[in-house]
Amino acid sequence: MSTTATTSSTSQLASLLQASESAAKTGATSISTAGSTGTSTASTASAGAFASLATNESNFLTLLTTQLKNQDPSSPMDTNEMTSELATFAGVEQQVQTNQNLESLISLNEEGQLTSDKSLVGEKASVSSSTLPLQSGKASLTFTGTSGEVVAISVANSAGQVVKDDLVSASNGSNTWSWDGTDNSGNQLSDGAYSVAVKTMNSSGVTSDVSFAVNGTITGITKGSTDMEAEMGEAEVPLSSVSSISASS
Repeated sequence: MSTTATTSSTSQLASLLQASESAAKTGATSISTAGSTGTSTASTASAGAFASLATNESNFLTLLTTQLKNQDPSSPMDTNEMTSELATFAGVEQQVQTNQNLESLISLNEEGQLTSDKSLVGEKASVSSSTLPLQSGKASLTFTGTSGEVVAISVANSAGQVVKDDLVSASNGSNTWSWDGTDNSGNQLSDGAYSVAVKTMNSSGVTSDVSFAVNGTITGITKGSTDMEAEMGEAEVPLSSVSSISASS
């Protein structure tokens, strides 16, 4: 733990640190790592719906044919009802096919976006995310503070274990916190995706979140379950969360 921040009482600092650790542990459950992107279930659901519809339609036609063969000549089936049911089946089938065509168009659009976004590979990026990428033993984040404001920063691994704590005294405006990838005992940790939380405390002892952006180098672009994803080493973040891009030196 850093001793940079000394303007608050020991008990207040302990409470602030505890709040940031708790938030980092909670965020560990949502860490996304490269290669573990979930696939969309939309096309699978559509295929299942179409298969189910085909089976039901076949059964319906079989039952309808059997009923027609064995109907009472003196009380034949209402043709209007039969026509209505056939029309309903046809309408549902057409809707399923329309959905499949829309999914194909969406997929083509995503492929085009993927090709375009690949130009970002190799660029440095700031991302509004609680997933902190440790790349080549280094990581950093940026937050806005006020002069003398005490800020607690906690980092947790994917298992929810807090590996790094820091207490810093912010300067007015933009602040950058850098991490050398070592834990609280000085051991070098492996590159990967970590959960990070940044907290501060007011004069009444009430803690609150501090807005921040993690920094890293984009190493790949991939399709996520709901959005395009930017890979930053072993970490994966929504591309829509990228707040700024700067060319690598």
